[in-house]
Amino acid sequence: MTPTDSAPVPGEPGILITPPAEMPRDGDEPVIPVLAREVRHPDFSPDKFPLVALGGSAGALAAFERFFRAMPADSGMAFVVITHLSPDQESELAQVLQHFTPMPVREASDGLRVRPNQVYVIPPNRDMSILHGMLLLFAPTQPKGRRLPIDFFFQSMAKDARARAVCVICSGLGSDGTLGLKMVMENFGMVMVQAPETAEFDSMPRSALATEFVDFVLPAELLPAKLLAYMRHPATRPRREEAESAARPAHALQKIFHLIRAKTGHDFSFYKRNTVFRRIERRMNSHQIREFTHYVRYLQETPAEVDALFKELLIGVTKFFRDREAFEQLKVRLLPLLRLKPADSTVRVWAPGCSTGEEAYSLAIALLECLDGLESTAYLKLQIFATDINPDAIDFARVGIYPDNVVSDVSPERLRHYFVKTEDGYRIKKEVRDVVVFAVHDLNKDAPFTKLDLLVCRNLLIYFSAELQKNLIPFFHYALITNGLIFLGPSENIAGFQDLFQSLDVKWKISRRMDTPSSLIRLANFPFALARQHALAPSASAASPMMAHTARKDSPFTALVQRVLLRQYTPPAVVINPKGEILYVNGRTGRFLEPAPGLGAMNVFDMAREELNYELSEAVHKAVATRHDVVAEGVKLRLETGVQLLRLTVKVLEEGEPLAGLLLVVFEEQPTPRRVRLGKATLAPDHDAQVQTLQKELQYTKHRLQTTIEEMEISVEELKSTNEELQSANEELQSTNEEAMTNKEEMQSLNEELMTLNMQYLNKTEELSQAANDMKNLLDATEIATIFLDNDMVIKRFTPPVNRIVSLLPSDVGRPIMHFANTLRHETLAQDVRQVLDRLVTVEANIQTTQGEWYVMRILPYRTLDNYISGAVITFTDITALKTLEAQLQESARFAESIAETLREPLLVLDTEQRVLAISEAFATLFGLDRDRSKGQLLRELDGGAWQQPALRERLETTLRHPEQSFLDFPYVADFPKAGPRTLRLFGRPLTSGGARTGRLLLGVEVVPA
Repeated sequence: MTPTDSAPVPGEPGILITPPAEMPRDGDEPVIPVLAREVRHPDFSPDKFPLVALGGSAGALAAFERFFRAMPADSGMAFVVITHLSPDQESELAQVLQHFTPMPVREASDGLRVRPNQVYVIPPNRDMSILHGMLLLFAPTQPKGRRLPIDFFFQSMAKDARARAVCVICSGLGSDGTLGLKMVMENFGMVMVQAPETAEFDSMPRSALATEFVDFVLPAELLPAKLLAYMRHPATRPRREEAESAARPAHALQKIFHLIRAKTGHDFSFYKRNTVFRRIERRMNSHQIREFTHYVRYLQETPAEVDALFKELLIGVTKFFRDREAFEQLKVRLLPLLRLKPADSTVRVWAPGCSTGEEAYSLAIALLECLDGLESTAYLKLQIFATDINPDAIDFARVGIYPDNVVSDVSPERLRHYFVKTEDGYRIKKEVRDVVVFAVHDLNKDAPFTKLDLLVCRNLLIYFSAELQKNLIPFFHYALITNGLIFLGPSENIAGFQDLFQSLDVKWKISRRMDTPSSLIRLANFPFALARQHALAPSASAASPMMAHTARKDSPFTALVQRVLLRQYTPPAVVINPKGEILYVNGRTGRFLEPAPGLGAMNVFDMAREELNYELSEAVHKAVATRHDVVAEGVKLRLETGVQLLRLTVKVLEEGEPLAGLLLVVFEEQPTPRRVRLGKATLAPDHDAQVQTLQKELQYTKHRLQTTIEEMEISVEELKSTNEELQSANEELQSTNEEAMTNKEEMQSLNEELMTLNMQYLNKTEELSQAANDMKNLLDATEIATIFLDNDMVIKRFTPPVNRIVSLLPSDVGRPIMHFANTLRHETLAQDVRQVLDRLVTVEANIQTTQGEWYVMRILPYRTLDNYISGAVITFTDITALKTLEAQLQESARFAESIAETLREPLLVLDTEQRVLAISEAFATLFGLDRDRSKGQLLRELDGGAWQQPALRERLETTLRHPEQSFLDFPYVADFPKAGPRTLRLFGRPLTSGGARTGRLLLGVEVVPA
């Protein structure tokens, strides 16, 4: 049941129970059911702020938008966004998110320190982790399509931020983030998930919900409010130093342990108090219960809450090949032990606390790799017992199917050799599954497996109290064979038991069992239940023939048995297998065996006469165990004629492969004294002998009862294993379907990347649309006629003002410019465009239209951003007004020149360079100059250089620069070529127009009489 399937159910694990005061009224917004572990923290210090990581893939951009739009800029939290990005594309995610929040959004860089009220985005083609508040980037080690960046960051965040960590799973495909959120939960962080029905793709949210470790399930826009409440309202924790107070009365915790044990059969009183307190307080906070006494009462009234608390205490975080270097060191230490094992023997391994089986299968893979490295002659069998207290975890492990995120923990080579891709994820191959036996086992009370070569107990002892650890270590020593290995977690040790174990690897806690006798005092302290002790069945070598010979009743088999009997025995006898099933009967055995009541069954133990039951059972089992012949003398059999003494012989048959492993049971009558036959010997029994016989029978009965219980438990496990094998066979028949599912998964991964890329393209499209709008308005505002051509002079685009020059319609885009007539008085437009395209030069010209309008035509090459020539651009700038003004000015200039030239006074008009612009007729006549030739000459070159005196030039320049300094009566004496020596008085005045300087100077001449 997912949290959003129905209304909240009281006591349902993980479902919020809303108090009556907060229940919605008619017309109110509906309450969103959420998972109920609302975690509250003490006040965060300034340098210990909450760290919120948001993970998503396909469809997550919309969730991010709704989340950040609802999150205030001063929340005091830091945000990290991890999503699946295309490795070969630049990411625009930071720019996109910046539109949704006023907080600074930046792409993460290596070594960047995280600060509150800021958003950090993972860059493309990088895995990101965090250490001491610093973001670290790594090159991906997994191939494209198998990367799990969300899990990678969540795991590092859980270890670095611990209780300050908050992970949020949003829309996406696959199961990325599922393993990481378990780590966050294990370190007392908070887990939030977008409600699946509000996600565009619900695979990631539903995969997270399947873990049952989620605190809140809400739509993305409602998550910020819950986050703010989480940060601003710390929980009121009962003070642990007050063992007996109003908040925690005497033995309240023990009462909780008692309720759990009564409901589940498991005792948590030996677990570490800190861990237990944190788990209980999480459940109390979820139901808004502050007092332990109230929670005890709630547990009594709500049995489902006991199960929920039990699951809370069993949170187990594991993964394949956790601490990969540790497994490599274990393989190095195992090889010498395996080489010393006899051929055809069994390597026995026990992994208590296996959780969902990842570590057990990792051990199986590591041991199979070790066995592959041994000599081919040293064939060894492998048997791994994986146990856990959680039956749900054991059921999950038996199936052996894990989500896609295992690719981050398992190398591609191991993934290929030991896993099979299915629609649901990756399935353990049959060769690995066959060597692992899963069983529910309580390490606190059940007897251990024995004769072990390796015991792996990693990160389990850290949850146990010191007292329980001291009791477990001797039992681990008892369970191992001499020189067997024990493999603990990095935070665990065997301190205080150096006499039992020799350390081989201090870092990875690998030790060897020393050949020290186990202390009975130490073993007696362990409260295990014998009824739950698991032992092994008879050896495989003995058990294997029993099934093979059930139908051996053909002629060759019968002949072989008869030959053996004739050679060795003639009395009545039966051939049985180690289970007692009768395969062949020789002679008249009716005196010793009789049909058993009920359905017909040919089993010697069921058919034996009551007096023979004990002796026959003991002899058969002794022969099976020792593989030697067993003879029982003086066995009494009560017949109608009296008591008959028998010799009961059980012989192990080894004559040829068909008989290997079978047993021959022979009944021989012995001479019986009359006194015994008539029963007189029992009139005065020896009391001590009778007591001894009864004690012997009682001891044997106890042993057989214990053996039977163990065999039954192992038989149940074998039946489960057989059922799993049948399921595996059925799955193998679907190989074609699995290949199709593999292709579907690859397509989903590709689609996920395309969706992420599409989000970036949508943002880019919006920016381009805005830029196009800006460009259109810019071109419209300039009113410049513009035509864009490609390299073939085909029209690509044009602006509306072009219609005044070339009559174009929007449908004309894509046609050559030569196909249209224009109003320009310019016949070489096409040649000019071709010249620009060929030579990459700019052509500029002033052109008049047939309507009398003037334009400046510019033709430039069209250059792309990467400097590629992709056509030409023609612009027409309207200069009609400028041309009209120019004509007017020229007309005015000509009019002024004509006035100056008609004056009867000798005058010159000069420009700023002292070049002659106009000359009066009187001036030309006075100095004998040609008026037409004199125009345009510099004053200093006029009349043979007679006007080049420096004083005059300086005076003229001063007057041009400063119009207010006009001069009168400037004396000038010169010898002119045609006029001869003259004494002149000059006057100069700048010419203005409307009070503005024109840059021209009027120079007048007056001849001074001699």
